[in-house]
This record gives sequence, structure tokens and C-alpha cells, in this order.
Amino acid sequence: MTSIQGGAAIAKGLFPALGPAGVTALRVGLSAALLLLIFRPPLLSLTLRQWRAAAIYGAVLGLMNLTFYLSIHYLPLGLAVTLEFLGPLAVAVGSSQRRGDLVWVALAGLGIFLITPLGGGVPVAPLGVALALGAAALWAAYIVIGSRLPRHFSGTQGVSVGMLCATVTVLPCALLLGFAPGQLSPALLLSGLLVATLSSALPYSLEMVALRQLPKQLFSIMMSLEPAVAAVLGWLVLREVLSISQWLAIVCVIAASVGATWSSKRREADLQV
Repeated sequence: MTSIQGGAAIAKGLFPALGPAGVTALRVGLSAALLLLIFRPPLLSLTLRQWRAAAIYGAVLGLMNLTFYLSIHYLPLGLAVTLEFLGPLAVAVGSSQRRGDLVWVALAGLGIFLITPLGGGVPVAPLGVALALGAAALWAAYIVIGSRLPRHFSGTQGVSVGMLCATVTVLPCALLLGFAPGQLSPALLLSGLLVATLSSALPYSLEMVALRQLPKQLFSIMMSLEPAVAAVLGWLVLREVLSISQWLAIVCVIAASVGATWSSKRREADLQV
């Protein structure tokens, strides 16, 4: 979580030079290069069905990154991540048939309310909120589509090919939004490589190690702390100060995520019985 959100904080620092779309293209493109170099999928021997699955997965992945980076152009990092976290929360609650799980929806809704000026929060850019909610919807789609990717690929091949497709999706969007590759300098490329490493290569490796050492439920509960990690790093790196109501909003969304994860585990246990 520290790696991912640290990468996002550094990426936001590059916005004045390249813009959010340019930084997204740089990050996704360099991440694809790293993953292809590390995992070396057999691109020339992939079937049409595999390319179709990777293209859908990559398009959602690329657009999710683009909308998130555009959202943090308008919002503090901690608030954008909090709103984006509603995506996986919606997937967790949406798969439940228990009425009791609606309490997590209400808690998340309270968090959103506290972010708005009506809830006592400082004014926030409506466009930034809309983009963060768009990123949340894309994250939800990414979870559903990503869960089907192992049907078409073995091991890590799907992720690396999908990142390549994400690059193909994001680059034209970035060019339309004003990104010019001629803006790149050796220093910016090095910073982009750092962002790509922190945001993709390193956390992916750490997650694989963590999942082998921790129960899945504990891993999911710990990952629910990501909005708080983002807010702290936003304060440390970007000097973004949140109001008390905005911190309460983060706590509400974290609590809703933890509750939905715990409820999902109980539901699995009941089905096994």
C-alpha cells in the first residue's frame, strides 16, 4: 500500500510537467515494459481469444488508471483513493444477499456525504469527485474481468499482456488530452520509471509474497487501510491537509470495507457448512 500510494504521490508531483494523462501513459507504458521484460509472455503464439481477453482487461485497467490520475489532479490523494475504494466495496456487497450487509452501504454513503460541503467538509471539485467515482466503477469492472483472466492465461502472462493492451488504450487518450512525447527528458523518464516500479512491479511482487504468508481475509482487511495510507502520504509528500470531516469519511469507508470483507468470509463459511 505504501509503495502504490507513494508512487501515486510522486506521479502527482509530475503533473505540472506532463499533465495527468501524460503521467498515466508514462507509468502504464513503463510498467508494461517492466512486466514484459520480467515475465516474457509468448506474444507471437497467443490465440485470438487470449488477445481478446487481454484487450478487454487492459482497456479497463488503462482507463481506470487514467481516470484515477485525472481525479487526483482535482482532489487530495486521500479523498480520491477513498472514493475509488467504493468500487471493490460495491463488488463485495453486490455479491451478498444478506440485508444486514446494507449497513456497509449506508456507512460508505455516510463517508461520501462527509466529503461533501453538506457534510461539513471543505469544498471539493465536483469534476474530481465524478472522476474518482468513475475510477471506482472501473475498479469494480476490473475485479470482475480480472477474475476471469486465469481462464485464458497461466501464471502472470495475463497481467503482462494486459498491461501492454492498457498502454495501447491510454496512449491515444493521452495524446488527445495534450501529452507530447517530446516533453520527456531523461529526468522525467527516470521519475516515470520510479513511479512504474512503485505502482506496479514492486507492489505486485509484495502482494504475491503476502498472500502466501497471510490468510486471504486478513490480507483483505489490511488492504482496506489503503485510503488512510494514501491520506498520510498525501500529507507527507504533497502537503495535502484534510479536514476532520474528511478524515471521518475515510474512517467510514475503511470500516465499511472491513465489514464487507468480514461478512463475505462469514458467508463463505456458511456455504461450506
